[in-house]
Amino acid sequence: MNTAGLVYVYTGDGQGKTTAALGLAARAAGTGRPIAVIQFLKKGDYGETSLSFLNVEQYGRPDFVKEPTDRDQKLARQGLQAAERALARQPFLLVLDEVNVAVSLGLLTPEAVLRLVEKRGATHIVLTGRDAPASFIEKADVATRMEKIKHRYDEGGEARRGLEY
Repeated sequence: MNTAGLVYVYTGDGQGKTTAALGLAARAAGTGRPIAVIQFLKKGDYGETSLSFLNVEQYGRPDFVKEPTDRDQKLARQGLQAAERALARQPFLLVLDEVNVAVSLGLLTPEAVLRLVEKRGATHIVLTGRDAPASFIEKADVATRMEKIKHRYDEGGEARRGLEY
């Protein structure tokens, strides 16, 4: 019997990648299982940061990263180190939110993330964010691509608290 944790990848340009990962986390928490959430490229008061059943650690700056800096790379490396510490506690579920974007921006290598994934043991791992590398999708047990068909942002709509953050 294979006791290795599953690897989930949520990617694509559509909305819902983090939401899907947090849905898994809520389901796991509802069954009394420990969860760890590491957010890359995020820093701020997102709705999930105030949930009592989630310990969310953020490794990013409060604004969007368009041109990555040395600071962004340092924060991403700190996030990966935090993920290693969290994995050492053997949670049921480890969410690496926006890690795909950190990789696509060159802040982390796919190989470094996959080394962590290989150490998962029975822990289930979720990798979220646009532009997941092919190696993540190949490694995944479950891979979902969210496709944007229409979004209010395209018409100038702003993010709404409680829905998009």
